[in-house]
Amino acid sequence: MIESPDFRTTKMPLNHGAGRMPVLGFGTLIPDAAVTISATRAALEAGFRHFDCAERYRNESEVGEALQAGIAAGGIAREDIFVTTKLWNTNHRPERVEPAFEGSLKRLGLNYLDLYLIHTPFAFQPGDEQDPRDQNGNVIYDRGVTLADTWRAMEGLVDHGKCRAIGLSDITLDGLLPIYESARIKPAVVQVESHPYLPETELLEFCKKNDIVFLAFAPLGHGMRPGPLEDPAILAIAARVGKTPAQVLLAWAVQRGTALLTTPRTAERARENFDISALPDDAFDEINRIQTRQRLNDVVNTGSPGFIPRVKS
Repeated sequence: MIESPDFRTTKMPLNHGAGRMPVLGFGTLIPDAAVTISATRAALEAGFRHFDCAERYRNESEVGEALQAGIAAGGIAREDIFVTTKLWNTNHRPERVEPAFEGSLKRLGLNYLDLYLIHTPFAFQPGDEQDPRDQNGNVIYDRGVTLADTWRAMEGLVDHGKCRAIGLSDITLDGLLPIYESARIKPAVVQVESHPYLPETELLEFCKKNDIVFLAFAPLGHGMRPGPLEDPAILAIAARVGKTPAQVLLAWAVQRGTALLTTPRTAERARENFDISALPDDAFDEINRIQTRQRLNDVVNTGSPGFIPRVKS
């Protein structure tokens, strides 16, 4: 459990890479270009220094523009910002990894990355079409490359010096184990969906034991209704400690030893999501006792991001 007087300044060392990751991260999965720019600027102004991007989001240029403007306006050094982006599924072939990395770097307007992740462990048909489908609408997977092949190409990026650390996203513990065991450069970070309804306790314990940063996305349940934000236990704790349900969920995530990503679209929401502090022990323990179990995104099973439709009973 992380114990710090101020979660807003807490950073986790990347023991299998260089640098320290701020535990509070801003995720940039925003479809609208203008909102991407305004929300990224607002997050920077609120205090966020960790920004999570992806080739798949198709907005790296807008994120880069916002970061450059914010850095210039706020007198912030590049070294104060932690920037991640991700290799998309269509670029798993080893010869495609470095060009994809360089393309992201150029769009972001940076000369190095703090972290580069394999977006999912699924290789799609290589090419410019990000979501290749056959005539029946099924994903066309690339059976000619293994995750180990892709990981070796990722290791080469670290060797070349423009990438300080590498990791994996949307992967299960069973998928992580063979890569961890065979890797020359161990994964520094694993990014997966996690919240009280999907605590991923076994994966978290493996990461702690092996000095891997566990980075939680959808810590608020991505606004799914009903979801963690409306859980009676969360609502009761929020009322008791004088925080919003979102602040309670984010504090729980940090206290259990994870970094996290949220995607506030407005300046007000960015300030709320950044203003978190430790929960009382009894509140933390109460959240750990929540019994509901639900995965909200099926990407770990298919490689295609998308939230699972709710079935009304």
